[in-house]
Amino acid sequence: MLIPTNLVGIILCMIFSTRSTYGLRAMINLAKKQKQGSIALAQISKEENISLKYLERLFAGLKKAGLVKAVKGASGGYLLAKNSKQINIYDIIKALEGKLNVFHCTGEDKKIYCDSQCKCEVNAVLSKVERAINSTLKNIKLNQLL
Repeated sequence: MLIPTNLVGIILCMIFSTRSTYGLRAMINLAKKQKQGSIALAQISKEENISLKYLERLFAGLKKAGLVKAVKGASGGYLLAKNSKQINIYDIIKALEGKLNVFHCTGEDKKIYCDSQCKCEVNAVLSKVERAINSTLKNIKLNQLL
């Protein structure tokens, strides 16, 4: 079962850090201006009310993941590395958060880790919800948020 797209924002607020929220806002800002050429982080910082230093850290991860590219020079800044139709939200969040485990007790290998090392009934439910969230995020492209 997939989570409806209109619930993704609520889910992001519940389980992901400000890295994801601010990073997505910055990527949406960049995508809206993709035809204008490179955009300075200072401009995104001002428009989105996000600290420039924080944006610099976020964009380092996005660049490393191949989602944005830097343009040097007087009119430098950042561009999307590919068309917004080719960038999914899962890849953005993974670039910003690192390992993408929705719940603290599930690992990428789908094993469950918790303080008590238990095999409780919650494991199957959490894994199913995590798969649904990840699937939904992979199916939402950046251009759909513009």
